[in-house]
Amino acid sequence: MDISMCLRDALSIIRIPEAIAVITGILSVWFAKKESIWVYPVGLVSVLLYIYICLTVNLYADAAIQAYYAVVSIYGWYYWVNGGKHKQDMTREEHVAISQLTIRQQIVAILLTLLLGLILRTILIRFTDSTVPLLDGLTTAIFCTAMVLMARKYIENWVYWIVGDILCVPLFFSKGLCLSSLQYGIFTLLAIAGWMAWRKKLRMNAYA
Repeated sequence: MDISMCLRDALSIIRIPEAIAVITGILSVWFAKKESIWVYPVGLVSVLLYIYICLTVNLYADAAIQAYYAVVSIYGWYYWVNGGKHKQDMTREEHVAISQLTIRQQIVAILLTLLLGLILRTILIRFTDSTVPLLDGLTTAIFCTAMVLMARKYIENWVYWIVGDILCVPLFFSKGLCLSSLQYGIFTLLAIAGWMAWRKKLRMNAYA
């Protein structure tokens, strides 16, 4: 699909939910960068809309991960407010502190992500009419890991978001979802900024 066709399709009625999903999605990443709890309620709006959008263009694994996002978002929402090792000492304004994975945990996370990606690829090939099973499955696996790490406030979540967002730019463009493709380009920049902001806070906490 060329750019002119993509722009023309963007004006159709089906793109209205996509536009809302894009706006709320960008806002949710901005809130995540700011370490704001609003990342979750705003993100849930985007997630629910994307379940519908992905199903309309046969991105089944991406539709599935949106449902997964919804579940993990509810968990993350709760954990950010009520979690942590010193919950009893937290004030109303405090939240769970940013932390990082050990080398061993990083290796395990990478291996599990690749394994999940291969499993999803096999499922998509055998049971769906997906035209991009490898890319669909891999991005889904990457985002699954990213979501769990973000819910637990591990700084490495941003690395997974960056990689997954970059891969989704051509993926969604190939399906004619130009706004979503643009969104993932913006997500990439926000994720880089988020990683830098969280790294700064992590270093400040280490010296506190």
